[in-house]
Amino acid sequence: MLVELGTKAIRLLPPEAAHNATLRLLTKGIGVPGRAPAFPPGLSLTLPKSGLKIASPVGLAAGFDKNCEVPSAMAKFGFGFVECGTVTPKPQPGNPKPRLFRLDEDRAVINRMGFNNFGLDYFVRRLGKYDHAVPIGANVGANKDSADRAQDYVTGIEAVAPQADYITINISSPNTPGLRGLQDKASLSDLLVRCGAADRKGKPVFLKVAPDLDAEAISDICGVVRGEGAWLSGLIISNTTLARPSSLKSDHKSEAGGLSGAPLFHPSTAVLTHFARNLKGEFDLIGAGGIASGADAYRKLRAGAHAVQLYSMLVYEGPGLASRIAEELDSLRERDGLASIAEATGKDL
Repeated sequence: MLVELGTKAIRLLPPEAAHNATLRLLTKGIGVPGRAPAFPPGLSLTLPKSGLKIASPVGLAAGFDKNCEVPSAMAKFGFGFVECGTVTPKPQPGNPKPRLFRLDEDRAVINRMGFNNFGLDYFVRRLGKYDHAVPIGANVGANKDSADRAQDYVTGIEAVAPQADYITINISSPNTPGLRGLQDKASLSDLLVRCGAADRKGKPVFLKVAPDLDAEAISDICGVVRGEGAWLSGLIISNTTLARPSSLKSDHKSEAGGLSGAPLFHPSTAVLTHFARNLKGEFDLIGAGGIASGADAYRKLRAGAHAVQLYSMLVYEGPGLASRIAEELDSLRERDGLASIAEATGKDL
């Protein structure tokens, strides 16, 4: 009850102030459960290509904890794995404020943060203090003013690899000008050749892509991933969207930036399905976008995901969301007679 009251009080603050206040409280242990919940054994799985072992397929997406300050706290809220970042080689302030907006009527968020973070040195120091209660991912990006963005990714991979359980290459944020151009066939080929030569310490690496991709772009990306990116473990599908559905009602619906939350669920799941059908189980897929319930997570799994991530819907569902989704997922697994939640992957393809 106290956690719920605290969540409501924080929501009275402007969005970015509320987020920063939440991080400060979590770093002090305020509102953090004493221990992580025990997951039902039927939710435990090993991602087939990466070999990543997780006790629940429900993970925390990057963006919540950009500087790797509270992964242990978030593990106690019932996430089976946590991903921190996006981190860039050099610290950067991000875009001018305001840059984060709640769309309450739509249960959505728009952000144009711009990879604001304290840089790799700070991130790696924090990462080294993590207790690995659940697997941790490090999401790496490129500085806005970088003359060689591919090198920024190589630098990031090599810096976090010794201590991260997996690494994510984020080329799909809409808030760094030109970044999504790295998804183009030639640019992606060059990036994956160079990142493939980086010293990854044997850690799994995922590629995070946008939801704003047509069938041709998806086919091109899959071709590159099978070729120059064959060393990758998988993809995270997807980041925020630049699209603005006509159904949006909130005053902030026209703000520039990436849209996430409930309106992203259906388009991101459709893109996930396209990738899953094309890649045919050759890579691990993590589904993200608009997950607010066990039914949402289950649909992502059945659409081809091996695991899922969420972040924006914590704003509307509260900090207990991951635990609730895990419970609901286990009920759905039992209903459908599955020995393991892993059996749900791709059932609807």
